[in-house]
Amino acid sequence: MKYIILLGDGMADYPLEALGGRTPLEAARTPNMDRIAAEGTVGLVDTIPAGFKPGSDVANLTVLGYDPASCYTGRGPLEAANMGVSLGPGDVAFRCNLVTLGDGEDPVMEDFTAGHITTGEARLIVEDLQKAMGNEVYQFYPGVSYRHLFVWRDGREGMEATPPHDITGRPTKAYLPRGDGAGFILRVMEEAKGHLRAHPVNLARLEKGKRPANAIWLWGQGRAPRMKTIEERFGLKGAVISAVDLLNGIGVYAGLSPIRVPGATGYIDTNYVGKAEGALAALKEVDLVFVHVEAPDEMGHEGNLEGKIKAIEDFDEKVVGTVLRALPTLGPARLMVLSDHPTPISVRTHTGEASPFAVFSTVAGENMAQGLTYGEKAGRESGIVVSPGWRLMELFVGDWKNGIRSL
Repeated sequence: MKYIILLGDGMADYPLEALGGRTPLEAARTPNMDRIAAEGTVGLVDTIPAGFKPGSDVANLTVLGYDPASCYTGRGPLEAANMGVSLGPGDVAFRCNLVTLGDGEDPVMEDFTAGHITTGEARLIVEDLQKAMGNEVYQFYPGVSYRHLFVWRDGREGMEATPPHDITGRPTKAYLPRGDGAGFILRVMEEAKGHLRAHPVNLARLEKGKRPANAIWLWGQGRAPRMKTIEERFGLKGAVISAVDLLNGIGVYAGLSPIRVPGATGYIDTNYVGKAEGALAALKEVDLVFVHVEAPDEMGHEGNLEGKIKAIEDFDEKVVGTVLRALPTLGPARLMVLSDHPTPISVRTHTGEASPFAVFSTVAGENMAQGLTYGEKAGRESGIVVSPGWRLMELFVGDWKNGIRSL
């Protein structure tokens, strides 16, 4: 049996008046996901356990069958794993965003992506921060676009730190890190501003009318988690395809081999077809492939309705469609499409409601053939809700036919 998981990050949303009461997922043209839902099985999955903030870290751990309550320590260490940054028992890894802040004593978070700064520009900035500020106590590591890493050796992790994408357009003073160790982190963030203000990359961006990366924002801190691999748990060899360090880092801890796809950007211009073709090629060697596409989430954070619908349609046509057409050649196979969490256009950040999933199997008798389309409303109408959400993976790679009918 081959298993394929295709995840459109943040696809789920709220009904919008501009769409006649439909969500972007329901308004988008998605014939391939609709076919999977109609011929297979559709439902809702609860990916955010009670007490956890609705983030892609928690949600995707859940999707891969892990209970966040037993293994989640923070976003930073997951990203560190993908970047090959080793963490000792006392080390704390933080996500380090390059951001654009406004002026004044209480600056507004103008852009948590620094204008979607390019990876090349960002690397120069982060490498210069390391040269100017890095030492044996803390280090900066360059990642992709605005997403980077900060490690505090033998550091503290008990502070409260707010994700910058949660506060777009808001004054930031009330959301600065606070609690145990926050004073140290605030000093690092403040010192970085001085180095970034006149950095050549930022001066060049300003001349071109682009937003500068004039500050860093540290959040998502944690120590290295302990997790069993997918092979240890289910006896399956797997691979992960994503442009995002976080997802590849989860894959590292889950024992999934990362597959690098040229042109995978983590944005709306990503190489959708390349990801699908990479998954199909990988299935010649492994049992399970997890493909993650970030674009719908980015459009949700931007509040870009047209962009989100386009990202969903591109995901359906170029990723889901490519895989679905090849499915008959794979032998016995199960294909799942889903959103990890909603990123509603109206609030421009993650929320914790259950998201729709759909599963199609090439094995006779495993499909419920509910005749529904793929979307939030259809998920509710199906009457199937998988909660806690980490059970979905156990069902997907286990006794799907009987397990899903028993819910």
